[in-house]
Amino acid sequence: MTHKPLHNFHIPVMGLAYTIDSPIRVAQYGISSVISIIDDEILEKMKNFYNKKFNLDYLGISTKTEDYRAKRITAYLDMVDDIVNEKFESFKQEIIRNKEALKNFMAILPNTSDLKSGLQNLMNQKENLGSGIKNFIETNLKPGSIDVNIMTKVDKDNYKKDEQLPVIFNDAHASLRGFAQSKLSSSMVLSAGMNPRLYSYIEEFDDFFPDRNGILKKKIILKVSDFRSAMIQGNFLAKKGLWISEYRIESGLNCGGHAFATEGMLLGPIMEEFKQKKNDLIQSAHALMVTALEQKGKHVISEPLEMKITVQGGVGTSEEHEFLLENYNVDSVGWGSPFLLVPEATSVDTETRNLLLKSKEQDFYLSNISPLGVPFNTVKGTSNEILKYQKEAAGKYGSSCPKKLLALSKEFSPQGTCTASKKYQDIKLKELEADHALTAEEFCKRKTEITDKACLCVGLVNAAYMEHNLDIKGEKQGVVICPGPNLAFFDKEVSLSEMVRHIYGNTNILPDNQRPNMFINELKMYVDYLKKEIGNSSVQVTNAQTKKWNSFKKNILEGIDYYKNLFQTSTFFKSRLKTIELQLQEYKLMLTAIEIPQAEK
Repeated sequence: MTHKPLHNFHIPVMGLAYTIDSPIRVAQYGISSVISIIDDEILEKMKNFYNKKFNLDYLGISTKTEDYRAKRITAYLDMVDDIVNEKFESFKQEIIRNKEALKNFMAILPNTSDLKSGLQNLMNQKENLGSGIKNFIETNLKPGSIDVNIMTKVDKDNYKKDEQLPVIFNDAHASLRGFAQSKLSSSMVLSAGMNPRLYSYIEEFDDFFPDRNGILKKKIILKVSDFRSAMIQGNFLAKKGLWISEYRIESGLNCGGHAFATEGMLLGPIMEEFKQKKNDLIQSAHALMVTALEQKGKHVISEPLEMKITVQGGVGTSEEHEFLLENYNVDSVGWGSPFLLVPEATSVDTETRNLLLKSKEQDFYLSNISPLGVPFNTVKGTSNEILKYQKEAAGKYGSSCPKKLLALSKEFSPQGTCTASKKYQDIKLKELEADHALTAEEFCKRKTEITDKACLCVGLVNAAYMEHNLDIKGEKQGVVICPGPNLAFFDKEVSLSEMVRHIYGNTNILPDNQRPNMFINELKMYVDYLKKEIGNSSVQVTNAQTKKWNSFKKNILEGIDYYKNLFQTSTFFKSRLKTIELQLQEYKLMLTAIEIPQAEK
């Protein structure tokens, strides 16, 4: 029997470790969250931490063990499942016994929820109250999902001594195996684009195929930024008999972590296309999947399986939340960065959380610090940044690279080097100093491009180590954090209950600042991005660049027209309509004034 989730929001993955134990913190209340499973070392340390805390008997897994990465991931996920189920049972008993606890729980349920009205009706009855509530809770409550995230491109080849191991021991492949072999019945979120080799590996595990009742023990969620990519990837997997249970659409720029700017396509028009064409996705994938299942001799399903559409990136008010659910018929809305200010939900050290509370709009920026070479949303003043400046003042560049998860550049070694490592930056800086043809300005620009890169493998997990008082070995790296720019408008630490009630419109935690509508905020980011791209372009503009920028500009302009019409006809955002219309007008004028450089003949 499938239960409807208790909530219509979820907590997406954040960094490598900000949501590392979020299910242990929030799943008993029916809230789903996502764990990054690419770094086996932090998972092993967290497993040992909780093992001690809850007096469990999970054994340590050393790096000398065969297939240790996958085994560590499986063990951690199994343990999280055990703890969540235990906490969920205790929580049910508590709300059955304690009326105050039950009321507090009802206060964080969506106002439109059948569960909330069902409990309310029971509370109003006088007789058989205890047994009625007990039966109702036993039947209708379920914990939030313990989902996992794999960045598909973080799939480095691994070596034993100097011998390359088979592909299935690559980082992302081992992570996938770790999840597949766990006892979880939940979803795997694949993000950061398509990796055909990894996608093909999913076929090796039965849990991803439907059983005779059409039930999937393990589901696939694809994080995408446009419809075309959803269709391509969905069909690719359907040809292998694999179903995408959810397309998770994320704003290209108004999100945390890596920002994959679309070609000027704004979130509203993208969501509109998914709303209009969802059926095409379902029908196309279903037909291909049935053929593949028949060929494989697996259970064939006559009806298409459930397919959800969810959205995330820059949501900040209950009105925006409600609008996304109603206008685009989405199943759930992701609230990420604001949860960094909820100690009950995420793993963040005190110093970093205080930095986030104080930071203003101008402090959040799209950086070049990621070794993946993809723009990365972060905030000024992190301890990692301060340490980096201190090292550079002493003429030292790059990090020691202890984990090598992002050692993906094959320029200097077949085993891969990370562009944030000391080894890589030393070679690059030496090459740069030998190039006497560069002007002083070009030299500085190139040097910054090399030394900007930061060690994310360590920086993104340190906050969790610090919060749980775990030992940090090796070079001092500080914390890297990757909030979305929307966090600029939140300025206080809040409880889980306050944050959830804010999402559902039962309280407001935002200060009375003039926070722009999420769509306007994203529009501003796209206009700024285009200006910056043109400003940073090389001396010689190519035909391809001119074509790309023209298309980018055209897509933004079409997005503005779409919003103009949308806001005029919608019943939402009425109190801010005048402001929104003026802002749309202003960005349209700004865009029109941007001249696209022409390629030289």
